[in-house]
Amino acid sequence: MTAHVLYYKDLGLVPYLPIWQKMQSFTQNRTAETPDQIWFLQHEPVFTQGQNGKPEHLLAPKEIPVVQVDRGGQITYHGPGQLVVYLLIDIKRQNFGIRHLVTTIEESVIQYLASLNIPAQARKDAPGVYIGDMKIASLGLRVKRGCSYHGLAFNIHMDLEPFSRINPCGLTNIKMTQVNDFTNNWDFEQIKQQLLSYYCKYLGYDKIKRLTTIHNE
Repeated sequence: MTAHVLYYKDLGLVPYLPIWQKMQSFTQNRTAETPDQIWFLQHEPVFTQGQNGKPEHLLAPKEIPVVQVDRGGQITYHGPGQLVVYLLIDIKRQNFGIRHLVTTIEESVIQYLASLNIPAQARKDAPGVYIGDMKIASLGLRVKRGCSYHGLAFNIHMDLEPFSRINPCGLTNIKMTQVNDFTNNWDFEQIKQQLLSYYCKYLGYDKIKRLTTIHNE
């Protein structure tokens, strides 16, 4: 059954708007038989402001574009060196709620960091993954017709300066961090594979297959 197969796709370094539009189109046009997908990518520099975003959290964007989007949450930054993971999941078919998906996304990052001996944790009051009082991964989701899209932004090895131009995720006095601040023992492909294995395990899939196109044609 398609519900037991998780497909994934590597999209490389891409601009934000076309991928957002493809997520919307995929979700709008999928059927009860459409396999679930995960997209791995990096974005060209962009600030994205969620549906609950407040303008006062955008401090000084300067040359970086700001896009108003349909996910939950406040404002965040995407740029090269950040692993973005979009989860296009039929949560109704998989028979779990949005809270389970959020917890799985967070726990997958926490377990990966633990494999590098980096202690991390989630917070009940603010979604994401934290190392002490620093934030290393942000998440924002949208659920439409029982299906999720958007997902995770995991800081690996990037220029963190643009985060100083916003209040990340609506949080003041929060410092952003990244994997490379703690260790250079990391690899983008390894991170993808480890996160995939956690998603497969905790979201109830039997196997993983790689896609060569965004839509499962």
